[in-house]
Amino acid sequence: MRNRRVVVTGLGTVNPLGTTVDGYWKNLLGGVSGIRPITAIDVSDMPTRIGGTVVDFDVEAYLPKRQARRMDPFAQFFWAAARDALDDAGLSFAEDDPRALRAGVAVGTGIGGMQTIQDEMDVLFHTGPHRISPFGIPKIISNMAGGVVSIDFHLYAPNTCAVTACAASANAIGDAAETIRRGAADVMVAGGTEAPLTRFAMAGFSQARAMTTRNDEPERASRPFDLERDGFVMAEGAGALVLEERDFALERGAEIYAEVLGYGMSADGYHITLPRPGGAGAARAMQAALDDAGLDPTDIDYINAHGTSTQANDSTETLAIKTVFGDEAYRIPVSSTKSMTGHLLGGAGAVEAIASILALRDGIVPPTINYETPDPECDLDYVPNEAREVEVGRVMSNSFGFGGHNVSLVFGRSS
Repeated sequence: MRNRRVVVTGLGTVNPLGTTVDGYWKNLLGGVSGIRPITAIDVSDMPTRIGGTVVDFDVEAYLPKRQARRMDPFAQFFWAAARDALDDAGLSFAEDDPRALRAGVAVGTGIGGMQTIQDEMDVLFHTGPHRISPFGIPKIISNMAGGVVSIDFHLYAPNTCAVTACAASANAIGDAAETIRRGAADVMVAGGTEAPLTRFAMAGFSQARAMTTRNDEPERASRPFDLERDGFVMAEGAGALVLEERDFALERGAEIYAEVLGYGMSADGYHITLPRPGGAGAARAMQAALDDAGLDPTDIDYINAHGTSTQANDSTETLAIKTVFGDEAYRIPVSSTKSMTGHLLGGAGAVEAIASILALRDGIVPPTINYETPDPECDLDYVPNEAREVEVGRVMSNSFGFGGHNVSLVFGRSS
């Protein structure tokens, strides 16, 4: 069973660059920034007042109002992305469909229902425990994004949740692929989500001095690998992929975007927020993904970097790439789409996996925008400011998280 091949047949996303995959991809290739002043909450007293905000998302176009009110925004985002991914794959399951017993969910999120946590704590402090919502806990818990998708779309195979900070949705995709490989499912809806634009999260990350304070020029604020980078831009949204066992997909005539070739993980074991200097942990994850795929460094044509726009992350990831790829590192285009979307925390890996897969499909890689002043410590080809046509056969997508979580995924064309 272990040699079962896993392919991607559906994509869906809700993120600062669009609420459709086509819109997202068009804006990525156009170098459009989704970073804006935050207006949904009061951030006037915050050091950082900008974020990657989702616009033109009407949850009632997806869900009945009553159901939507019982879900935190992080779950709403994933529900919408999952529905669109299933539609894209041409898959649906009736409640009594025997195929549903072989279809599951794997979701990743860094935090879960942040808005609900804040809202319910306000009620507790100002009104009292008797006014806490009975839906408060179900709205908060991280696994509920996958739970509601499993319930509503009749997915009865494994339903799991990765909570590994900014590596979470990459873990979910890799874990979903492994679930199919070992024969526990034929179909998995996999991805991640985050809705962190709350006062608590904005204040907390600001106090950690992790975010940019370039409030006066939001579109230029996220600048991975640039010498003048000064922190990441927090963002909201979700991404979902439909993964299928290859023969299952072919038998039903599905169109295949890509094949999941490799999945690698490691731990830094170093610091709660900083990457290990030198990038040894990140390098081990990348090498593990190559080994899982049975590939050499010469086989990778594009790397979608974690690239957060923080000083430590970008220089460390650059070192890690050079450790794994050697001289090949200077040949491979490496770009950070966070320059346009901002950092979706636990949702980032899924949204970036979608970009990687579309680069594979179309033979064009998205740019790193706002790259203006080269950093001597970051000396690779970061595809500055303009998308580039490249012959792409295999891609790597990196995701690293607080706590020292490192994940790399490799996708390729399915033969």
